[in-house]
Amino acid sequence: MMHEAPDPDRKMSPEAVSRDVPEIRPGPAGTACDGAGADEGMDGQAARSGAALSKPRLRLRLCYPDGVMLGPGKADLLEGIAETGSIAAAGRRMGMSYKRAWSLVETMNAAFREPLVLRSRGGAQGGGAVLTDTGRTVLDHYRRIQQRAAQAVQKDVAAITALMHGGEGNGT
Repeated sequence: MMHEAPDPDRKMSPEAVSRDVPEIRPGPAGTACDGAGADEGMDGQAARSGAALSKPRLRLRLCYPDGVMLGPGKADLLEGIAETGSIAAAGRRMGMSYKRAWSLVETMNAAFREPLVLRSRGGAQGGGAVLTDTGRTVLDHYRRIQQRAAQAVQKDVAAITALMHGGEGNGT
């Protein structure tokens, strides 16, 4: 079946991306797909049982020569800040401390010509955070890259999945 290619200039909502792209959230901490550098996404037991095959995940990280990286975790953090208006709340949603979330925001802000996130200090109404126009643009481009990559590899992922133990009928 042929699918029409998406318009590369189309703005995508986070909901549309979540619907159109295979699982893009980071894996649970301590798993082989938690970003700890492993290439494989399941342990031997899950591989033998086929339990982890129903939904293979594509994890995409942009790695620049100067060591700056942008991957699904930072994108999810930016998205969480946009949705909650809070670095702390966005971090909590991802199971990370405010200190870790703020450190990631500082790293991203330092890597770009303009900051991606602006924060206001707490007060009577508490603090807050917003994505800048640059932050929204970076997030939109990253999500578009994820969507395109997922579409580009869909057949190959299905073929690999079909060759795995318990992989019959578990394609993407």
